[in-house]
Amino acid sequence: MKHLLKSIFVSAILLLLTLNSSAQKKDYSIAGIGFYNLENLFDIHIDPDTNKILQDDFTPNGSKQWNAEKYQDKLGKMARVISELGTDVIPYGLAILGVSEIENKSVLDDLVKEEKIKDRNYQIVHYESPDKRGIDVGLLYNPKHFTVISSKSFTVPDTTFKTRDQLLVSGKLDGELVHVIVTHWPSRRGGEKRSAPRRAAAADLGRSIIDSLQKNDPNAKILYMGDLNDDPTDASVKKHLKTTSKKENAKKEMLYNPWESYYKKGIGTLAYRDAWNLFDQIIVSAPLAESDYSSFRFYKAIIHNKPYMKQKDGKYKGYPKRSYSGGTYVGGFSDHFPVYVFLIKEVSK
Repeated sequence: MKHLLKSIFVSAILLLLTLNSSAQKKDYSIAGIGFYNLENLFDIHIDPDTNKILQDDFTPNGSKQWNAEKYQDKLGKMARVISELGTDVIPYGLAILGVSEIENKSVLDDLVKEEKIKDRNYQIVHYESPDKRGIDVGLLYNPKHFTVISSKSFTVPDTTFKTRDQLLVSGKLDGELVHVIVTHWPSRRGGEKRSAPRRAAAADLGRSIIDSLQKNDPNAKILYMGDLNDDPTDASVKKHLKTTSKKENAKKEMLYNPWESYYKKGIGTLAYRDAWNLFDQIIVSAPLAESDYSSFRFYKAIIHNKPYMKQKDGKYKGYPKRSYSGGTYVGGFSDHFPVYVFLIKEVSK
C-alpha cells in the first residue's frame, strides 16, 4: 500500500502517532493492519459440517431465533466498526484485516458487500477449519494496497481436540513482502489451567510456521495476529511463541509484542468477571521492530473501543456490547474490541 503523508498531514496526526520532530520534514508511507473477532458471525442456514447444537442455535427456529433480520443487523454493525478502523489517519482504512468466529466464506462475502465498506472492494482469503463449533478464521484485504502471492492453512496437531486452523497469507504491501498469520487459539472452556496445553499446542504451531518463514528468509516481516484466548504475559505467548515487550530485545527468533504493556496497565479487549483480558493481539517479527524507517516498521498499536461499542449500564457497564446477553438478543457488536497496528516507512520525495 502506498499513501504519502506530506508534512502537513504528518503534523495533523502527531497526537496519534507521536512522530519525532525531524519526521515532520519527511514523507511517509503508512499501512494499517488489524484483527477483529466477529463473535459468532453465522448465516441462518444449517451447515452439515457444523456441530448440531450450533445448527439449532443459529437458525430461525433455534434457541437464539437467529433470522435474516438479525443476521443483516449483525453484518451492518460489523461493517460500521470495520469502516472506522484506522481512518483517523488513513482515509481508506485498513489494508489487511484478519477475522475470527466466522462460519464460512459466505458470511464474509455478505460482509464485504455492506454499504459502509463495499467501496473498498475487500477480497477474501478463507479455508474451512475442522473446528467442532464450525467457526473459522479469514483475511480481508484491499487489493489496491495488498497483493496476495500465496496462502496456506495449517491444522493444530492435536487429534483429541478439533480447533481452528491457522491461516498464512504472504503478499506485497506497497511493494514489500510481508507474511500474515491469522489464528484463533482454543478457548478456556473447562478451566484456564486444564485447557492451557491446547493453547500451548496452538502457540507451538504458530512458532513452527514462523520458524519456517525465518529459515527461508531471516529478515522476513511477519505479523502473527488473532484471538489467542491467553494474555500477553501467559506462558503460551511468552515462552512457546517467544515474545518480548521491548523492541530492543526483539532479535532473531524473538517477536515483539506491543500489547504486553497495555495489559500490564489493566487495558484489554474483552472483560470477564470484572477483569480485563487482552486476548486479541498482533505480534511482529524482529525486522518490523527495528528503529529506522527505511522500510515498513511497526509504529503504533491501537485498541478500537468507541463508546457506542460498549455496554452502557448494568453490571456489565463498560464491557464490549455483544450480540446476545444471557441468551437474549441485545443487538450489540462483539464481545471483543478489534485491534490494529500502523506500519510506516520513509519514502523519497
